Amino acid sequence: MHTDYMVRATALDGRVRAFALHATGVVSELQRRHDTHPAVTAALGRTAMGALLLAAASLKEDDQVLTVEVRGGGPAGRLLATANARGQVRALAGNPHVHAPSRDGKLNVAGVVGTEGYLAVTRDLGMRETYRGMVEMRSGEIGEDLAYYLAKSEQTPSGVGMGVFVLPDLSVEAAGGYLFQLLPGVPDDEIAAIEERVRSLPHPTELVRLGVTPEDLLHRLFAGEVEITDSYPVAFHCPCTRERFEAGIASLGATEIERIIEEEQAPYTEVVCHFCNQAYHFSPDQMRGILDAAR
Repeated sequence: MHTDYMVRATALDGRVRAFALHATGVVSELQRRHDTHPAVTAALGRTAMGALLLAAASLKEDDQVLTVEVRGGGPAGRLLATANARGQVRALAGNPHVHAPSRDGKLNVAGVVGTEGYLAVTRDLGMRETYRGMVEMRSGEIGEDLAYYLAKSEQTPSGVGMGVFVLPDLSVEAAGGYLFQLLPGVPDDEIAAIEERVRSLPHPTELVRLGVTPEDLLHRLFAGEVEITDSYPVAFHCPCTRERFEAGIASLGATEIERIIEEEQAPYTEVVCHFCNQAYHFSPDQMRGILDAAR
């Protein structure tokens, strides 16, 4: 049983905002639902954790949503993760069954993600317009690309570290990470000290495997000068429902629904949610009912 949760904190007398999470259960559920191969599991897990961390840092209301999209040009295709302020996330990979040669005995995340493309962050704050920022890919490692996005698109000096450890049987043993943002006024010597601690720390994957909690991780990053302000669970969640897909079919219009009914040879029409792989079945009679309502 995994205990997945996020902590919010401030550090250095409020001059740094910091967030850390354990998400082994979340990434395990993504791997199970999408049957991802190891390097894609790590890439998708990092994308999902990045969405959770950015949502924690920037969303205020429960109905607000943040999406991270990664199109690096690699064989994994598009990676997409959507998170809300309640710590719920869902994610998908364009091609879950691809590999890349390992590098230094580690999963080659950049090899499946690619470095010739972009990373985009979209915030839906429940208003008429959404807010979208985009940067070119830098490393394909996701964490570094998110830090680059925050620095360039939002002018916020930040540090991001995320890791996923996948066992030979494809299961996820550990997943976690952190994000911190430097507010105006942090002296150069303190910035240098933070950078040195980041370099000296083991990789986030190793820290999670060793049992280091999100709270302890932040204390290590900021030499104990941390105040934890909030803690809440994070979890995989997909809001898809049969009713939503029924409405989606109705929106196709009578002509298209008639074509589907005529061409469908199976005893039912199957619609699958790409985020969670849940399948919804509609019998011919149910399809005709939707058609009648659409006319």
